[in-house]
Amino acid sequence: METLNVGAGRTDNEYKAAEEQRRADLRDDSRSDANYFFWAAGLAALGTGLLPVRLNILVSIGAIDLLSFYGRPLGQLYPVAMYSAAATWLLAVLVLGFAARSGRRWAFLAGMVLYGADMIVLIAMFSLWAFGVHAFFLFKWFQGQQALKDLNDASVLTV
Repeated sequence: METLNVGAGRTDNEYKAAEEQRRADLRDDSRSDANYFFWAAGLAALGTGLLPVRLNILVSIGAIDLLSFYGRPLGQLYPVAMYSAAATWLLAVLVLGFAARSGRRWAFLAGMVLYGADMIVLIAMFSLWAFGVHAFFLFKWFQGQQALKDLNDASVLTV
């Protein structure tokens, strides 16, 4: 019983087609996981008050919560600071989403660092539901960067 030749029985064309299909699947998985940046941006807009409806029970941004807790002494600048911080967060997540969709692994890693740091603040602010939502996004972005890593490794092996 011979088990060394894993691709036995396949022609070179079949092997190349299977590898191309694998690369296409990895690319699709990465793009699908990059779409979660846009979901995160939408939920951030919903949780920070940038939309007419504010739902910050399940979704919130720790940095914005921290600013709302300690930013009251800003006086009249408080609303401007809140909306500016929320808009900056939203813009950053959208930019990372477009970069991730174009196949940039660093965008996934930057999103993971950004949301990982925000998770620490969420724990300090006792926002456990939002922590769980952040953890879900972190997991999906980890999968996306892993798919891009596997795609790059597969491209190196076939060249």
